[in-house]
Amino acid sequence: MTTAYSDDFRTVAELGGPGWLAERRRAAAASFTALGFPTRKNENWHYTSVAPISDRTFRMVRTPGGDASSLDLTPYQFNSPEWPRLVFLNGHFVAEQSTPADKLPEGVRVTTLGALLSEGADASNGLSDLIEQHLGRVADGEEHAFVALNTALATDGAVIVVGSEMVVDTPLHVVFVADGASSGQAIQTRTLFVAGRHSKATVIESFIGMGEADYFTNAVSEAVLDDGATFTNIKVQRESQSAFHICTTSVHQARDSHYLHFSCALGAALSRTNVYTILDGEGSGATLNGLYMLDGDQHCDHQTRIEHAKPNTFSRELYKGLLDGNSHGVFNGKVYVHPEAQKTDGKQENNNILLSPTAHIDTKPELEIYADDVRCTHGATVGQLDDTALFYMRSRGLSAAQARQLLTYAFAADVLETIELEAVRDSLEEQTLERFTRHEVGTA
Repeated sequence: MTTAYSDDFRTVAELGGPGWLAERRRAAAASFTALGFPTRKNENWHYTSVAPISDRTFRMVRTPGGDASSLDLTPYQFNSPEWPRLVFLNGHFVAEQSTPADKLPEGVRVTTLGALLSEGADASNGLSDLIEQHLGRVADGEEHAFVALNTALATDGAVIVVGSEMVVDTPLHVVFVADGASSGQAIQTRTLFVAGRHSKATVIESFIGMGEADYFTNAVSEAVLDDGATFTNIKVQRESQSAFHICTTSVHQARDSHYLHFSCALGAALSRTNVYTILDGEGSGATLNGLYMLDGDQHCDHQTRIEHAKPNTFSRELYKGLLDGNSHGVFNGKVYVHPEAQKTDGKQENNNILLSPTAHIDTKPELEIYADDVRCTHGATVGQLDDTALFYMRSRGLSAAQARQLLTYAFAADVLETIELEAVRDSLEEQTLERFTRHEVGTA
């Protein structure tokens, strides 16, 4: 561990908290020291250099910064301000911008990691045992350096528990905001979701950068799905164009559970989204979809790993990319099938459109199968806008920009339609229509 992070770990250790958490922090710090930041020699990071992060010193956010009272979250609420929300500013919980616990939907309990650290089990809303059972047990810090770094240094984040047999119709919105006060800082937040037996819920995670501060977000989310649970997790990344964003979501699924994840990546100079799930119960399934829209010099990497550990499990993946300017996209998806995971049904697809001659994509869908009775497919495509379609649309009176806009929207709409939540789907469709209209294409 660098001197800067060693100093930060000592600061976190002084904050106190439960003994079990202190021990997990120490183990994570040791793992990060041993691993160091990943390099291109690491196969999983072959196409993404983290030198812009590792070559700088991003300091821990020791005290809440920024002006929480003046936060205007209206543009980021998907036209649904009534949704209950938890707001974090520069890595710290903002109670005055969040929904009080007694106003949350029935069957939902929440607390924050910061409350557990500062006030102990009495502030945990009765969740201290669940937190001890799961926090740091799903996400792997022994092999993943950024997970280890987060485990060692995270001082706040959301804990959300949905009770057994509870169907929560209203989505819960967790908003992570970075403003100008975050410049030069490392924001380490931790989120834990626990979905009880036969429960159903949706949680949206928004990562928002207000202004152009250069900060480093290193977020980790862990999700535990009990038998028959259905949990939808939508992540929208709209960080500052000068920021760096690493987010790892790790999931453990029991029998007949279904995990649905959608990742929309729009911001950050460099971003990486990791989604790892273990289908550890017969009949369980995972649906992972995503859309990344890049421009300028943006670099965006998505890595997924779906591990089929039990028989009769299924997985579906569809990721799409629209890349303009000098941007660079990466997709690396692996479906791993254990020998005992017979009757696995898996499908993985990655499609990309390059909107400029200097944009590029590295895509690597993978299947690693050790069972003989499976049905698994994977594929990837890379192309450009169809010249014939552009010519046809312009011949009908559309401008070059309008034709380009409609074709990019049509390409993205296929994956956006997988979002069941209408308000989120409509908002992202609108952003897709607006994203690339400032560029004109040549005559077709």
